[in-house]
Amino acid sequence: MSFVVPAALEAEINELITHYPQPRSAAGMVLHALQDHFGFISPEAMEWTAAKLGVQPINILELVTFYPMYRQEPIGRYHLKVCRTLSCALAGSHELYRHLCERLGLDAHRHGPQTTEDGRFTVEFVECLASCGTAPVVMVNDDLHENVSAAKADEIVGGCP
Repeated sequence: MSFVVPAALEAEINELITHYPQPRSAAGMVLHALQDHFGFISPEAMEWTAAKLGVQPINILELVTFYPMYRQEPIGRYHLKVCRTLSCALAGSHELYRHLCERLGLDAHRHGPQTTEDGRFTVEFVECLASCGTAPVVMVNDDLHENVSAAKADEIVGGCP
């Protein structure tokens, strides 16, 4: 297997595993640590995790494919998550999503995350971002933006170096 986890990350993961009654119970947190470091969960990362935790690779694949927070492909430098749940939808998030896709040359009708050709932006429709009172909301990486209009979305995108 050519997948290599840096020693410092492996030490962090080893310590993390000690907080659980059985190694397999740490699977979610191990996957988060790997994704935080590598940006996504590759098939090799899933195999490494399975071996590390003493489970079958299918057990890790089941987690990665079930939970939407795990990514199996790299994303752009700026990950724009547009909330699509009821409050945001009523406040215009569908139009906002279409606007962002058009501005960035992406297909607003395609499901799942989409990344621009230059790799700078990934746009994704997501479930609740927990700010219903300030809808529509967009999260750019870890920064929440509230009451986002098309003009504000253009400012946000324009402010990404």
